[in-house]
Amino acid sequence: MGSPEGRFHFAIDRGGTFTDVFAQCPGGHVRVLKLLSEDPANYADAPTEGIRRILEQEAGVLLPRDRPLDSSHIASIRMGTTVATNALLERKGERVALLVTRGFRDLLHIGTQARGDLFDLAVPMPEVLYEEVLEVDERVVLHRGEAGTGTPVKGRTGDMLEVQQPVDLGALRGQLEGLLSRGIRSLAVVLMHSYTWAQHEQQVGALARELGFTHVSLSSEAMPMVRRPRGHTACADAYLTPAIQRYVQGFRRGFRGQLKDVQVLFMRSDGGLAPMDAFSGSRAVLSGPAGGVVGYSATTYHQEGGHPVIGFDMGGMRTLGPGSSSDPPALTVFEASTAGITLQAPQLDINTVAAGGGSRLFFRSGLFVVGPESAGAHPGPACYRKGGPVTVTDANLVLGRLLPASFPCIFGPGEDQPLSPEASRKALEAVATEVNSFLTNGPCPASPLSLEEVAMGFVRVANEAMCRPIRALTQARGHDPSAHVLACFGGAGGQHACAIARALGMDTVRIHRHSGLLSALGLALADVVHEAQEPCSLLYMPETFVQLDQRLSRLEEQCVDALQAQGFPRSQISTESFLHLRYQGTDCALMVSAHQHPATARSPRAGDFGAAFVERYRREFGFVIPERPVVVDDVRVRGTGRSGLRLEDAPKAQTGPPRVDKMTQCYFEGGYQETPVYLLGELGYGHKLQGPCLIIDSNSTILVEPGCQAEVTETGDIRISVGAEAPGTVGTQLDPIQLSIFSHRFMSIADGPHPAAHGDCAVPDPAPGCQPPPWRRATEQPSQCRGQPPARPNCYHAGVLAGSDAACVLCGQPRAPCRHWGHHTGLHGAVFLSFKLVQGGVFQEEAVTEALRAPGKVPNCSGTRNLHDNLSDLRAQVAANQKGIQLVGELIGQYGLDVVQAYMGHIQANAELAVRDMLRAFGTSRQAQGLPLEVSSEDHMDDGSPICLSVQINLRQGSAVFDFSGTGPEVFGNLNAPRAITLSALIYCLRCLVGRDIPLNQGCLAPVRVVIPRGSILDPSPEAAVVGGNVLTSQRVVDVILGAFGACAASQGCMNNVTLGNAHVGYYETVAGGAGAGPGWHGRSGVHSHMTNTRITDPEILESRYPVVLRRFELRRGSGGRGRFRGGDGVIRELLFREEALLSVLTERRAFRPYGLHGGEPGARGLNLLIRKNGRTVNLGGKTSVTVYPGDVFCLHTPGGGGYGDPEDPAPPPGSPPLALAFPEHGSVFEYRRAQEAV
Repeated sequence: MGSPEGRFHFAIDRGGTFTDVFAQCPGGHVRVLKLLSEDPANYADAPTEGIRRILEQEAGVLLPRDRPLDSSHIASIRMGTTVATNALLERKGERVALLVTRGFRDLLHIGTQARGDLFDLAVPMPEVLYEEVLEVDERVVLHRGEAGTGTPVKGRTGDMLEVQQPVDLGALRGQLEGLLSRGIRSLAVVLMHSYTWAQHEQQVGALARELGFTHVSLSSEAMPMVRRPRGHTACADAYLTPAIQRYVQGFRRGFRGQLKDVQVLFMRSDGGLAPMDAFSGSRAVLSGPAGGVVGYSATTYHQEGGHPVIGFDMGGMRTLGPGSSSDPPALTVFEASTAGITLQAPQLDINTVAAGGGSRLFFRSGLFVVGPESAGAHPGPACYRKGGPVTVTDANLVLGRLLPASFPCIFGPGEDQPLSPEASRKALEAVATEVNSFLTNGPCPASPLSLEEVAMGFVRVANEAMCRPIRALTQARGHDPSAHVLACFGGAGGQHACAIARALGMDTVRIHRHSGLLSALGLALADVVHEAQEPCSLLYMPETFVQLDQRLSRLEEQCVDALQAQGFPRSQISTESFLHLRYQGTDCALMVSAHQHPATARSPRAGDFGAAFVERYRREFGFVIPERPVVVDDVRVRGTGRSGLRLEDAPKAQTGPPRVDKMTQCYFEGGYQETPVYLLGELGYGHKLQGPCLIIDSNSTILVEPGCQAEVTETGDIRISVGAEAPGTVGTQLDPIQLSIFSHRFMSIADGPHPAAHGDCAVPDPAPGCQPPPWRRATEQPSQCRGQPPARPNCYHAGVLAGSDAACVLCGQPRAPCRHWGHHTGLHGAVFLSFKLVQGGVFQEEAVTEALRAPGKVPNCSGTRNLHDNLSDLRAQVAANQKGIQLVGELIGQYGLDVVQAYMGHIQANAELAVRDMLRAFGTSRQAQGLPLEVSSEDHMDDGSPICLSVQINLRQGSAVFDFSGTGPEVFGNLNAPRAITLSALIYCLRCLVGRDIPLNQGCLAPVRVVIPRGSILDPSPEAAVVGGNVLTSQRVVDVILGAFGACAASQGCMNNVTLGNAHVGYYETVAGGAGAGPGWHGRSGVHSHMTNTRITDPEILESRYPVVLRRFELRRGSGGRGRFRGGDGVIRELLFREEALLSVLTERRAFRPYGLHGGEPGARGLNLLIRKNGRTVNLGGKTSVTVYPGDVFCLHTPGGGGYGDPEDPAPPPGSPPLALAFPEHGSVFEYRRAQEAV
């Protein structure tokens, strides 16, 4: 891209608030422009208006807004846009109908069945994008060679398939005509196994187009990858692409000839440009921010000599991993969620964090809290003069780090006033009053803080919140964040860059001279990309290398042909090949390139993908499985046509010392300091500026903190050398600001991605008696999983709590400084009361193997069926502990042992305070209504065992006694629950009742005394069978606690445990049901609730790995209890068996229905049916094991949730109550955390 022909080249980033325009004009000079994205009083379209203004400035003639622009002087327009993102967030896309295989009408609603927020009883979940569903009569299954089946056909993966039922196009025609009559013109078609057998979708698509549907998205074309997110991707494409096409058409109409002879390209989510006719909704959701990633990777990365870079934009992170100096590989993910919709498409790994300038500030129970609630663009921060709340922007304004004079007068009701420091101070003073009230009257009396100290505290906490995902992202991939350069862009990021770099141990910050418009610049620097991908099911081994090379060559040819058709000569086209690899029997596939691994004699000609896979797997997970075959799930080629702009406007050299525009007062640690202000446009190459100082231009403000030095590079950018922070003293006495910072640091260690694929990490207090914090911890002892007699369901899924075998770095005692709770399948009765996994630095593989196989020595019992997986997972847990020890050691090295120990205690005290505040508020509310301070509840297990609870509130102390006296005795079956399970259920409930994010630890139980009768079902003898206590009785404990507090109606109260297996395979799943309704919300349907959040196996994966056909998986309509707010519906799940196997079910709520509250009706009971091949139907009851044979069907009906309120009350407004505006999280860190919360 350049302008030798004397024409303009435009790169435009149309953001949610502002549109940035970067133009290279004839002659090579650059013009930049920023304008509001929405200003209907003055113009209809911001990008068109931006082009008009620049053309007008260059030509020196007036160009009327009401006439199309002459495009003859325009060579190219590149655009990144939030049109798709906004339509998705605001749910303002096209009306869509979903066509899906019969039996799966609710598949996308159920999703993974895991809820997003573990502790929100309302279970807020985004709604689906489609308006109606049509079930298509068709079915394809994988061929397994059963007798009597039809002729198999070969899918494009190489798998053999059976077409059990062709598409009934005749019946479908009438249904499609009905959709058209109701005004629906866009379809998403999602049929089972279409990733490998696309013919049925193609037939449906052809019929729909024949009938007149304007947009038809086939999942096999939108993203031909296995698994359910392919369906979400097709729906997003059908929902968003028409909106994008309308915008593109409207944009074109703003120009004469509708841009016929102009190259118009749009940025995709993967950082590549695509022609506007090929720009689709599912590839557009990160179109805007992707430009920023390209911008800093194409500038900072190269200018820092190929040094790894982390990009930072206020409100979000843009991350670039280590790579070669010639082609920086921006980290890409292939499955991520945006606005609750999981998309299967290549997209840059852009991680967002709720700590932007608009994030609101709170003081809650002794903690400084930043976000996630946001002030939004309207009303915006308090300083916008529209009555908005106090935010991070207000804190920076109070500290003098923002200068109102450098902002345009666009604020206030008339949008004609400057920023208001007075409004910021007034709003922050209200919060400061809360802070100082706590300091003077709280548990550790201290001197009050000044307004500036409060503002500084919030800024420090916001900085730490932004550091946390950066640490998690880099450490998850085996990298050290301190080894990176921080590339800062966006208008607000420069205010925080030095502090964030310091906190991460970085010594360099790079800020491009166009940092406020770097996304637009990135569009100018980007290349055109075409990708080709197809599914595969080959093993990665020498016998398949020829086939893999042939597939890659064919895809490479497609990419080259497509780019040449766009006018690129072959010399400007490069390609890169990828294989999507995973170990057989696992779900963790990695898309790997052989970029740094050239071909060998034992690899495909395209490169040594196997070596690349092993290297990355070891780095990210801490171990490899050398004997395990590797499967190729997908084959992909990315073709790139090099076309980026080369900037020619070199900055001026310095002609003397930099001119100080003005002096101002900025607040830093220790007080106000005289701070010079420089104008970026007046600085030249070689100028050096000592901190503190401010560097401003029309689009951004850069704060150079004390101890740092900024210099202007030869390219005109700002390079800041970050000096060491001035030594400060952090004492052991409670400081609310430090408490908030330590809370983030501890959670970074406990929750950050460690080298273990599944599980949770904990940082225990050095004091005796500490339990791991998350509610799922099921044992107070190091670990135990008590097996079941053969006559009852086995324990297919167990937990192991691994602690380190070294002296504690916190107190020197031989206790584990870090623990990792892992989930293991197929242990089958193995008991580990206490076991040393590592001795003398050596993993005790032989002893562990013997223990895992020991149950097989008992008649009619078996040992582990997954020995290799169990050993690998245990190694990963040990690696996670070692990583935790390292991070705790770094924290001690920074603050000192006594301070870290003290703040561990303060964190527990803070959790205690939050629970006491909740108990006082609950008691005060009851007292105001004239109700007693004692509440009670009782519920039953299906065998009639009562679970009884009485809660006595002490209003003065903010404490309570939870008394389970009256609970039934230990039972003969496996529903007994060790005492720790009840405590785990209680800590979960307390966190839900608090209703906001608090540190989850042992301190939550400090205000509570728990009475559990010894010998009861909740405190059984050591010999009692307990597996059902963890997965079923725990749910009933939650029911009685929440029932006593009247928080919500009962949820399904069951995990619906289903196991099946034979000599070859073993499978275990838990199945969703209905959530209980509550005051102001309907219960969510088809979701896991309370003490479990496991994800369900994808239907296509299930059928490909196990001898079953999933005939039906949909909502059980009407099973939720009636009420003013209705309970959520359960689900119906039908499994057809293709081999003989042992089926075991362990379920509850088959006798006692989930209760309703305040007049709400109970939810429906669950039901377990076995339908034999000959048609005989048997009710299996709640708990049994039975042999099943080919042709038998297991039909599971899960319970619904209870209703809330009298059903005859006036109907409430539809949907759940509006949620506070929060910053939408996105990226691999967010996805990792969701995965950890769903195991």
